[in-house]
Amino acid sequence: MTTTVRKQAATGALTGLALGDALGFPTEFNDVPSILAKCGPWREMPLPTPAVVTDDTQMTLALGRGLRTAMDRGVLAPEGMAEAVRREFVAWNRSPENNRAPGATCIRACELLEDAGRPWQDASQIHSKGCGADMRVAPIGLVPGLSDEQRAGAAQLQSALTHGHPTALAASDLTAHAVRLLAQGAEPTGLIGRLRSYALENRGRYHHRWLGDLWTRAQDPSPEHFIARGWDECLTALERLREAVRTVSPETDPCLATGAGWIAEEALATGLLCFLLFVDEPLTALRRAACSSGDSDSIACLAGAFAGAHLGADAWPAEWADRIEYRGDLVTLGALWDA
Repeated sequence: MTTTVRKQAATGALTGLALGDALGFPTEFNDVPSILAKCGPWREMPLPTPAVVTDDTQMTLALGRGLRTAMDRGVLAPEGMAEAVRREFVAWNRSPENNRAPGATCIRACELLEDAGRPWQDASQIHSKGCGADMRVAPIGLVPGLSDEQRAGAAQLQSALTHGHPTALAASDLTAHAVRLLAQGAEPTGLIGRLRSYALENRGRYHHRWLGDLWTRAQDPSPEHFIARGWDECLTALERLREAVRTVSPETDPCLATGAGWIAEEALATGLLCFLLFVDEPLTALRRAACSSGDSDSIACLAGAFAGAHLGADAWPAEWADRIEYRGDLVTLGALWDA
């Protein structure tokens, strides 16, 4: 009799995300020579003590809690999700633990979301495509039982609560889709092609049910024109990624190939690049992401989420995983979705 051991993709992805965040926290805003001077050889970078995370992990957990609340009440739908996640984002913004240099877009949007009488679309920062929506979206790819429409709509909605630019929406959708594919056992070698096909399929699809009239805050002539702008920028980033995977040396700064990651499509591409360079070496993928000249913590967050979704919870050595901040919250959500 054979026993099938579940890989615990959700626990693996959430743990990897937080570990990448903690590893990249001290290196963000530094160039590679400065990081090497501070941390030593990049392939040997230690997990900091204590292993403290940033707003990237905090907002991932806020989104996860909001999803759990919304789904406890029934089928995941736009109104219930928007209300539950909005409350979690406002609570995060008010928390004394929100002291990890969060992005200005998230802070501004969360302040506006405090006004319960205001449509959330009025709080959305329509011109921001910062990576703040992308680095926290992994839970959408890990929650079981969603339809394709629910997953795409929810990924874009969670972005739009703070970052309303169409590229932030499309990149969040792609990131959740990538996490889902890897969690379900998709081969990493075919991942870029599958993401490109997904982007082309969805290029003209505006999720009215989930986004409402968000598009009218921009200067686009139609909702389809609005969302296509975002998918086109993501398709360009995926093309750069496809070239980089073939040609880049693992020893060079990944940001030089696919971008510094301060904006959504670059964070997705560079996080994926670090994962794809070291598919079977998850700690090396995190270290490569953290030893980069761009938004190191967010890039490493994404690399860790992809690696953990692919390899499962056992990807991470206990001496790292057990030390990560918010370990209990991460494991609770992971166990819920792995069940």
